Amino acid sequence: MIKSMTGFASLTHEDERATIGVTLRAVNHRFLDLQLRIPQSLAEVEPRVRGLLQKRVARGRIELQISVQLRTPAAPSIELNEEFANALSAAIDRARERGLVAGTLTPGDLLRLPQAISVRDRTAEPDPEAEAQLTASVEAAIEQALADLDAMRVREGAHLREDLDGRKHSLASFIRRVAEAADDGRSALEARLQDRVREISLELPVDEAMIAQEIVRTVQRSDISEEVTRFRAHLSHWDALTEGAEPCGRKLDFLLQEMNREVNTIGSKADGLRVSELIINAKAELEKMREQVQNIE
Repeated sequence: MIKSMTGFASLTHEDERATIGVTLRAVNHRFLDLQLRIPQSLAEVEPRVRGLLQKRVARGRIELQISVQLRTPAAPSIELNEEFANALSAAIDRARERGLVAGTLTPGDLLRLPQAISVRDRTAEPDPEAEAQLTASVEAAIEQALADLDAMRVREGAHLREDLDGRKHSLASFIRRVAEAADDGRSALEARLQDRVREISLELPVDEAMIAQEIVRTVQRSDISEEVTRFRAHLSHWDALTEGAEPCGRKLDFLLQEMNREVNTIGSKADGLRVSELIINAKAELEKMREQVQNIE
Protein backbone atom coordinates (compact mmCIF):
# COMPACT_ATOMS: atom_id res chain seq x y z
CA MET A 1 0.00 0.00 0.00
CA ILE A 2 1.26 3.46 -0.87
CA LYS A 3 1.10 5.80 2.10
CA SER A 4 2.89 9.13 2.41
CA MET A 5 5.46 9.60 5.18
CA THR A 6 4.41 13.22 5.75
CA GLY A 7 1.39 14.32 7.76
CA PHE A 8 0.06 16.35 10.67
CA ALA A 9 -2.58 15.85 13.33
CA SER A 10 -3.58 17.87 16.38
CA LEU A 11 -6.45 17.42 18.81
CA THR A 12 -7.66 18.21 22.30
CA HIS A 13 -9.21 15.51 24.47
CA GLU A 14 -11.21 16.55 27.52
CA ASP A 15 -12.64 14.55 30.40
CA GLU A 16 -13.63 15.21 34.01
CA ARG A 17 -10.01 15.06 35.17
CA ALA A 18 -7.92 16.92 32.61
CA THR A 19 -7.56 18.60 29.23
CA ILE A 20 -5.11 16.65 27.07
CA GLY A 21 -3.49 18.07 23.95
CA VAL A 22 -1.76 15.86 21.37
CA THR A 23 0.19 17.05 18.33
CA LEU A 24 1.75 14.69 15.78
CA ARG A 25 4.07 15.66 12.93
CA ALA A 26 5.46 13.16 10.43
CA VAL A 27 8.22 13.87 7.91
CA ASN A 28 10.45 11.80 5.66
CA HIS A 29 13.14 9.65 7.20
CA ARG A 30 14.96 6.54 6.05
CA PHE A 31 14.00 4.64 9.19
CA LEU A 32 11.51 5.07 12.05
CA ASP A 33 12.66 7.92 14.29
CA LEU A 34 10.44 8.78 17.27
CA GLN A 35 10.82 12.15 18.98
CA LEU A 36 8.61 12.39 22.10
CA ARG A 37 7.86 15.39 24.32
CA ILE A 38 5.90 14.05 27.28
CA PRO A 39 5.23 15.75 30.65
CA GLN A 40 7.38 14.46 33.48
CA SER A 41 4.23 13.34 35.29
CA LEU A 42 3.58 10.87 32.45
CA ALA A 43 7.13 9.56 32.12
CA GLU A 44 6.02 6.04 33.07
CA VAL A 45 3.71 5.77 30.04
CA GLU A 46 6.48 6.52 27.49
CA PRO A 47 7.15 2.83 26.66
CA ARG A 48 3.45 2.27 25.94
CA VAL A 49 3.31 5.43 23.84
CA ARG A 50 6.28 4.22 21.79
CA GLY A 51 4.50 0.90 21.33
CA LEU A 52 1.39 2.67 19.99
CA LEU A 53 3.47 4.62 17.48
CA GLN A 54 5.50 1.62 16.34
CA LYS A 55 2.30 -0.35 15.78
CA ARG A 56 0.83 2.28 13.46
CA VAL A 57 3.91 3.76 11.74
CA ALA A 58 6.64 1.83 9.94
CA ARG A 59 8.94 4.58 8.66
CA GLY A 60 9.47 8.32 9.03
CA ARG A 61 10.40 10.87 11.67
CA ILE A 62 7.49 11.19 14.10
CA GLU A 63 7.34 14.12 16.51
CA LEU A 64 4.79 13.70 19.31
CA GLN A 65 3.99 16.41 21.84
CA ILE A 66 1.60 15.85 24.77
CA SER A 67 0.29 18.50 27.16
CA VAL A 68 -1.86 17.81 30.22
CA GLN A 69 -3.73 20.43 32.22
CA LEU A 70 -5.43 19.03 35.34
CA ARG A 71 -8.83 20.47 36.20
CA THR A 72 -8.24 20.23 39.98
CA PRO A 73 -4.67 21.37 40.54
CA ALA A 74 -3.18 20.75 43.97
CA ALA A 75 -3.45 23.63 46.45
CA PRO A 76 -0.13 25.40 47.03
CA SER A 77 1.80 25.06 50.25
CA ILE A 78 2.80 28.41 51.88
CA GLU A 79 5.57 28.42 54.47
CA LEU A 80 6.85 31.25 56.64
CA ASN A 81 10.56 31.45 57.39
CA GLU A 82 10.11 32.32 61.05
CA GLU A 83 13.81 32.85 61.81
CA PHE A 84 14.11 35.34 58.96
CA ALA A 85 10.86 37.11 59.94
CA ASN A 86 11.93 37.40 63.61
CA ALA A 87 15.34 38.74 62.64
CA LEU A 88 13.74 41.21 60.24
CA SER A 89 11.26 42.40 62.92
CA ALA A 90 14.07 42.88 65.46
CA ALA A 91 16.12 44.87 62.95
CA ILE A 92 13.16 47.13 62.18
CA ASP A 93 12.54 47.66 65.92
CA ARG A 94 16.15 48.80 66.38
CA ALA A 95 15.88 51.11 63.39
CA ARG A 96 12.66 52.56 64.78
CA GLU A 97 14.31 53.21 68.17
CA ARG A 98 17.01 55.20 66.38
CA GLY A 99 14.42 57.14 64.44
CA LEU A 100 15.42 55.68 61.08
CA VAL A 101 12.02 54.20 60.20
CA ALA A 102 8.42 54.64 61.29
CA GLY A 103 5.54 52.23 61.37
CA THR A 104 5.31 48.50 61.90
CA LEU A 105 6.17 45.44 59.80
CA THR A 106 3.15 44.61 57.56
CA PRO A 107 2.12 41.45 55.61
CA GLY A 108 2.87 43.33 52.40
CA ASP A 109 6.45 43.80 53.55
CA LEU A 110 6.86 40.05 54.01
CA LEU A 111 5.29 39.23 50.63
CA ARG A 112 7.83 41.45 48.90
CA LEU A 113 10.68 39.48 50.44
CA PRO A 114 11.18 36.00 48.87
CA GLN A 115 13.32 34.97 51.86
CA ALA A 116 10.35 35.44 54.22
CA ILE A 117 7.61 33.39 52.52
CA SER A 118 7.98 30.41 50.15
CA VAL A 119 5.16 29.08 47.95
CA ARG A 120 5.45 25.51 46.74
CA ASP A 121 3.19 23.06 44.95
CA ARG A 122 1.86 20.65 47.49
CA THR A 123 2.69 17.06 46.67
CA ALA A 124 -0.60 15.27 46.08
CA GLU A 125 -1.22 11.91 47.59
CA PRO A 126 -0.85 9.14 45.01
CA ASP A 127 -4.20 8.03 43.57
CA PRO A 128 -3.67 4.88 41.47
CA GLU A 129 -7.22 4.90 40.12
CA ALA A 130 -7.02 8.53 38.99
CA GLU A 131 -3.59 7.98 37.46
CA ALA A 132 -4.89 4.95 35.56
CA GLN A 133 -7.81 6.99 34.22
CA LEU A 134 -5.47 9.77 33.10
CA THR A 135 -3.18 7.28 31.37
CA ALA A 136 -6.14 5.73 29.55
CA SER A 137 -7.29 9.18 28.42
CA VAL A 138 -3.82 10.04 27.14
CA GLU A 139 -3.60 6.77 25.18
CA ALA A 140 -7.08 7.32 23.72
CA ALA A 141 -6.05 10.81 22.58
CA ILE A 142 -2.89 9.43 20.97
CA GLU A 143 -4.88 6.70 19.20
CA GLN A 144 -7.27 9.30 17.76
CA ALA A 145 -4.39 11.54 16.67
CA LEU A 146 -2.72 8.55 15.01
CA ALA A 147 -5.96 7.75 13.17
CA ASP A 148 -6.16 11.34 11.92
CA LEU A 149 -2.50 11.28 10.90
CA ASP A 150 -2.97 7.97 9.10
CA ALA A 151 -5.99 9.30 7.18
CA MET A 152 -3.94 12.26 5.97
CA ARG A 153 -1.03 10.04 4.93
CA VAL A 154 -3.40 7.74 3.04
CA ARG A 155 -4.89 10.69 1.14
CA GLU A 156 -1.44 11.96 0.18
CA GLY A 157 -0.44 8.41 -0.72
CA ALA A 158 -3.33 8.22 -3.19
CA HIS A 159 -1.95 11.25 -5.03
CA LEU A 160 1.53 9.72 -5.04
CA ARG A 161 0.18 6.47 -6.45
CA GLU A 162 -1.69 8.29 -9.22
CA ASP A 163 1.54 9.97 -10.31
CA LEU A 164 3.64 6.81 -10.00
CA ASP A 165 1.10 4.67 -11.87
CA GLY A 166 1.24 7.09 -14.80
CA ARG A 167 5.02 6.94 -14.87
CA LYS A 168 4.99 3.14 -14.57
CA HIS A 169 2.74 2.91 -17.63
CA SER A 170 5.14 5.20 -19.47
CA LEU A 171 8.00 2.86 -18.55
CA ALA A 172 6.10 -0.15 -19.87
CA SER A 173 5.56 1.72 -23.13
CA PHE A 174 9.24 2.72 -23.33
CA ILE A 175 10.38 -0.89 -22.81
CA ARG A 176 7.97 -2.19 -25.45
CA ARG A 177 9.25 0.38 -27.94
CA VAL A 178 12.89 -0.33 -26.99
CA ALA A 179 12.33 -4.05 -27.60
CA GLU A 180 10.82 -3.30 -31.02
CA ALA A 181 13.63 -0.89 -31.91
CA ALA A 182 16.24 -3.42 -30.74
CA ASP A 183 14.66 -6.16 -32.89
CA ASP A 184 14.78 -3.86 -35.90
CA GLY A 185 18.37 -2.91 -35.08
CA ARG A 186 19.41 -6.55 -34.70
CA SER A 187 17.85 -7.45 -38.07
CA ALA A 188 19.55 -4.47 -39.69
CA LEU A 189 22.90 -5.47 -38.14
CA GLU A 190 22.57 -9.01 -39.42
CA ALA A 191 21.71 -7.75 -42.90
CA ARG A 192 24.72 -5.38 -42.91
CA LEU A 193 27.07 -8.16 -41.86
CA GLN A 194 25.76 -10.52 -44.52
CA ASP A 195 26.11 -7.85 -47.20
CA ARG A 196 29.67 -7.21 -46.09
CA VAL A 197 30.50 -10.92 -46.18
CA ARG A 198 29.13 -11.19 -49.70
CA GLU A 199 31.31 -8.26 -50.78
CA ILE A 200 34.39 -9.87 -49.24
CA SER A 201 33.61 -13.29 -50.74
CA LEU A 202 33.79 -11.80 -54.24
CA GLU A 203 37.48 -11.07 -53.68
CA LEU A 204 38.58 -13.72 -51.16
CA PRO A 205 37.58 -17.30 -50.42
CA VAL A 206 35.60 -17.54 -47.14
CA ASP A 207 34.20 -20.33 -45.00
CA GLU A 208 30.50 -19.49 -45.26
CA ALA A 209 29.48 -21.82 -42.39
CA MET A 210 31.99 -20.27 -40.01
CA ILE A 211 31.03 -16.76 -41.08
CA ALA A 212 27.35 -17.55 -40.53
CA GLN A 213 28.10 -18.73 -36.99
CA GLU A 214 30.07 -15.58 -36.24
CA ILE A 215 27.22 -13.44 -37.56
CA VAL A 216 24.77 -15.27 -35.29
CA ARG A 217 27.04 -14.83 -32.23
CA THR A 218 27.53 -11.12 -32.98
CA VAL A 219 23.82 -10.54 -33.40
CA GLN A 220 23.01 -12.48 -30.21
CA ARG A 221 25.22 -10.16 -28.18
CA SER A 222 22.69 -7.40 -28.85
CA ASP A 223 19.73 -9.56 -27.81
CA ILE A 224 17.92 -7.93 -24.86
CA SER A 225 15.03 -10.38 -24.50
CA GLU A 226 16.18 -11.53 -21.03
CA GLU A 227 16.53 -7.97 -19.73
CA VAL A 228 13.13 -7.01 -21.13
CA THR A 229 11.54 -10.04 -19.48
CA ARG A 230 13.11 -9.20 -16.11
CA PHE A 231 12.04 -5.57 -16.42
CA ARG A 232 8.44 -6.58 -17.07
CA ALA A 233 8.62 -8.90 -14.06
CA HIS A 234 9.74 -5.92 -11.97
CA LEU A 235 6.69 -3.98 -13.18
CA SER A 236 4.44 -6.86 -12.11
CA HIS A 237 6.19 -6.98 -8.74
CA TRP A 238 5.59 -3.23 -8.41
CA ASP A 239 1.83 -3.81 -8.78
CA ALA A 240 1.90 -6.56 -6.14
CA LEU A 241 3.71 -4.32 -3.65
CA THR A 242 1.50 -1.27 -4.14
CA GLU A 243 -1.71 -3.31 -3.89
CA GLY A 244 -0.63 -5.16 -0.74
CA ALA A 245 -1.42 -4.11 2.83
CA GLU A 246 2.18 -3.72 4.02
CA PRO A 247 4.28 -0.52 3.81
CA CYS A 248 6.27 -0.72 0.59
CA GLY A 249 8.42 2.40 0.27
CA ARG A 250 11.80 0.78 0.88
CA LYS A 251 10.93 -2.21 -1.33
CA LEU A 252 9.86 0.10 -4.16
CA ASP A 253 13.14 1.98 -3.82
CA PHE A 254 15.07 -1.27 -4.17
CA LEU A 255 12.90 -2.32 -7.12
CA LEU A 256 13.66 0.95 -8.91
CA GLN A 257 17.38 0.26 -8.48
CA GLU A 258 16.88 -3.11 -10.19
CA MET A 259 14.89 -1.49 -13.00
CA ASN A 260 17.61 1.08 -13.51
CA ARG A 261 20.21 -1.70 -13.69
CA GLU A 262 18.20 -3.49 -16.40
CA VAL A 263 17.80 -0.27 -18.39
CA ASN A 264 21.54 0.36 -18.26
CA THR A 265 22.22 -3.17 -19.53
CA ILE A 266 19.65 -2.78 -22.30
CA GLY A 267 21.23 0.52 -23.33
CA SER A 268 24.68 -1.05 -23.55
CA LYS A 269 23.52 -4.10 -25.54
CA ALA A 270 20.72 -2.97 -27.82
CA ASP A 271 21.39 -1.66 -31.31
CA GLY A 272 19.03 0.60 -33.21
CA LEU A 273 18.43 4.16 -34.28
CA ARG A 274 15.74 4.92 -31.64
CA VAL A 275 17.19 2.95 -28.74
CA SER A 276 19.35 5.70 -27.22
CA GLU A 277 16.52 8.24 -27.08
CA LEU A 278 14.13 5.72 -25.53
CA ILE A 279 16.71 4.68 -22.93
CA ILE A 280 17.27 8.30 -21.93
CA ASN A 281 13.53 8.82 -21.53
CA ALA A 282 13.19 5.63 -19.47
CA LYS A 283 16.03 6.67 -17.14
CA ALA A 284 14.43 10.10 -16.69
CA GLU A 285 11.14 8.46 -15.66
CA LEU A 286 12.95 6.15 -13.25
CA GLU A 287 14.67 9.12 -11.60
CA LYS A 288 11.36 10.96 -11.16
CA MET A 289 9.84 7.82 -9.66
CA ARG A 290 12.79 7.44 -7.30
CA GLU A 291 12.26 10.99 -6.02
CA GLN A 292 8.59 10.27 -5.37
CA VAL A 293 9.28 6.96 -3.66
CA GLN A 294 11.38 8.79 -1.06
CA ASN A 295 8.06 10.16 0.26
CA ILE A 296 6.43 6.74 0.70
CA GLU A 297 6.32 4.87 3.98
